Amino acid sequence: MATARTADRSDTIIEVLRDAFAPLMRADPKAFRAKYRTMARDPHAFYRGSACLFYRDVTAEEDDWAGHGADRIWIHGDLHVENFGTYLDSSGRLVFDVNDFDEAYLGRFTWDLQRFAASLALLGWQKALPEDAIRKLVSRYARSYLAQVNHYVASDDDHDFAIRLDNAEGPVLDALTLAREVRRADLLDDLTVVERGTRRFVEDASTRRLPREERTRVLAAFRAYLDTIPESKRFDRDLFYELRDVVGKTGFGIGSAGLPAYNVLVEGYSQALDNDVVLSMKQANVPAVSRFVDTGDVDAYFEHEGHRTAVSQRALQVHTDPLLGHTSIDGVGYVVSEVSPYEVDLDWSRINEPAEMRSVVDLLGRASAKIHCASDEDSEQDLVDFQVETAIAAALEGRRNDFVTWLGDWGIAYAERVRADHALFVDAFREGRVGIAST
Repeated sequence: MATARTADRSDTIIEVLRDAFAPLMRADPKAFRAKYRTMARDPHAFYRGSACLFYRDVTAEEDDWAGHGADRIWIHGDLHVENFGTYLDSSGRLVFDVNDFDEAYLGRFTWDLQRFAASLALLGWQKALPEDAIRKLVSRYARSYLAQVNHYVASDDDHDFAIRLDNAEGPVLDALTLAREVRRADLLDDLTVVERGTRRFVEDASTRRLPREERTRVLAAFRAYLDTIPESKRFDRDLFYELRDVVGKTGFGIGSAGLPAYNVLVEGYSQALDNDVVLSMKQANVPAVSRFVDTGDVDAYFEHEGHRTAVSQRALQVHTDPLLGHTSIDGVGYVVSEVSPYEVDLDWSRINEPAEMRSVVDLLGRASAKIHCASDEDSEQDLVDFQVETAIAAALEGRRNDFVTWLGDWGIAYAERVRADHALFVDAFREGRVGIAST
């Protein structure tokens, strides 16, 4: 029999998920049923899909660590172990970094580290690692993060660090090497067919042809998007952005379930068919953290969530995708970016022993510090107008060891809560109490 405490927690989980996702559940119940089935699979999948619950919890806690301005910096918002991978930056270099900035917002630097620590603890539990081994991995991540913060404090150049082919190792190097071997033509051949010398999108279960009125709205949104690309990153507009095809698109991951989206095919770097480029135009979601903090001045700063997502990514990432931009359809914000063949996620299924994981979390700690302390040269924001590394260093001065210990304790304790929450969620989903039937 459920205790009053577990019943209260189950009610909290249901309430938070309904508040966050009710409109999307109504708009696309099939997509959300698939999302919830994925979340039911294991505790880490549940954790990935329930950032709203995480922020409901952490925003209610006291935080003794994020002072001196470090309580209001650009944060990733969903920094878990599976949100790292490769991308091709605007200078043409393959980089391993944090990815997926849909949840980016302003908040405490600790929230990103807490979200990662609990994720790492969940991953360690799934791999049957002893608690002491998990604690050491979280501590290693935290110390690597702080060492990189020190680097930025001592450096005049916030853009001089990146994880690349020439300095990566282990599984991270494997991901970069795999990305280097990918060909743009392979992606195009998967998504398109050639007819009469021109590509068009393949029609399959994940795509749909647009009726005339919807297509007209999408094309107008595409034209408006072009004006949001920074001047320094625009290609020859007479050729590069010439539109070839557009389709509705479904089949995104846990975080984007139910969000309307389109794929847009443009001419690309030249008229050679292998240089065509696929763009994703996806409705931007409300970031989870914004539901639990004062958002007045931040919301007033942005036109819509698509604008917020693009600006946030430029604020957090060095040499951002040159095709990143934003637009709106019927007043709703969309973020636009390239569907890149060079994005390869870190494969945790092959990283199982603590010795293998140590070198990985070292790099992930450095990458996490980089997004907090360095920004894209075309970042247009001034919501954070101070040196973040200085604020973090001042906040932790003289108590870094205590912070590292606290983060390990917190991550392990919260992972235990997530495992219990997962079981409550599965029961609620099976019983049809989460706002959508399980069948």
